[in-house]
Amino acid sequence: MTNKELLYIEDALGHEKYFKEKCQECSVQLTDGELKNFVSNLTQQHNNIFSGFYQLL
Repeated sequence: MTNKELLYIEDALGHEKYFKEKCQECSVQLTDGELKNFVSNLTQQHNNIFSGFYQLL
C-alpha cells in the first residue's frame, strides 16, 4: 500500500469515528423513538464502515 493510500485510510477512519461519535451523542438526546432508532442504525453503519477501513490496515 502506498503512503498516499495509507493517508486516505487514516483520514477515512477519522471521519467515520467522528460521525459515529456524533450519532451516538445525538441518539442519547432524542426522545422520539423512531428517530432515535434511525440514528442508532446510522451509528451502527458508521461503526461497520470504520471496521471495514480498519481491516484494510
